[in-house]
Amino acid sequence: ALMILYGSIFGRTRFDVKEVTYTSTRLPAAFDGYRIVQLSDIHIGSWVDNEKPIRDLVEIVNDLHPDLIVFTGDLVNNRAIELNSFEEILSQLKAPDGVYSVLGNHDYGPYYKWESIEDQQKNLDDLLKRQAKMNWKLLNNDHDFIVKGNDSIALVGVENQGEPPFSQHGDLKKAVQGTNGMFRILLSHNPTHWRKEVLPNTDIDLMLAGHTHAMQLEIGHHSPASYIYPEWSGMYMEGNRGLYVNIGIGYVGLPFRFGAWPEITLLTLQR
Repeated sequence: ALMILYGSIFGRTRFDVKEVTYTSTRLPAAFDGYRIVQLSDIHIGSWVDNEKPIRDLVEIVNDLHPDLIVFTGDLVNNRAIELNSFEEILSQLKAPDGVYSVLGNHDYGPYYKWESIEDQQKNLDDLLKRQAKMNWKLLNNDHDFIVKGNDSIALVGVENQGEPPFSQHGDLKKAVQGTNGMFRILLSHNPTHWRKEVLPNTDIDLMLAGHTHAMQLEIGHHSPASYIYPEWSGMYMEGNRGLYVNIGIGYVGLPFRFGAWPEITLLTLQR
């Protein structure tokens, strides 16, 4: 009972900056020391009428002075209108190379009772427009190039590609076209995508994911999420290829986090 009480009152806003490194000899020299902040699973509908924590989140991220900010899905719980009082706040996230995002399973609105499929699609279209208005660049089965001097890396993003019953909209083949031979970072919401398609079918160097929340409960490095997801929190390596799973900022269901504190990842790339 005390754990639930603490997690409900304090744990939800106990932002935890996790500093991690990823080392690869394939990394172009100009990107040695490059700093990326990863955010995931804000679930902004859970913060309605509680704007201060999101303002604090933005301040913490900006004070880290990242080169790039990425968001790996589940911006909303169900509806784009949840962003009504938060667009101006989230638009203040700043990095020299911009803010990039992908969609998570909640962003498609599958857990809300829509009047029609058309209404659900309009909601998704609205969400895309709102992200653009916030100056977030959404990578929907697409990529962009990050350039430093004479060097560049490819930032690839796919729509949600989860295990059933979660939605499967990703098109990795389309997303990576034109990036062969480059150092590549993939944004993909669901970590199961890594073993299902990324490892066996590509040579992508690093994938960044979210989705698990560590089920909002972690004691030591143990969580109920480990019974469902082989990779549920932190960095995982297969040879020199990596997956990092961010356990998210927000919550669904019980307004509670204990041990699995809301995460801000500061990822430094090294040669």
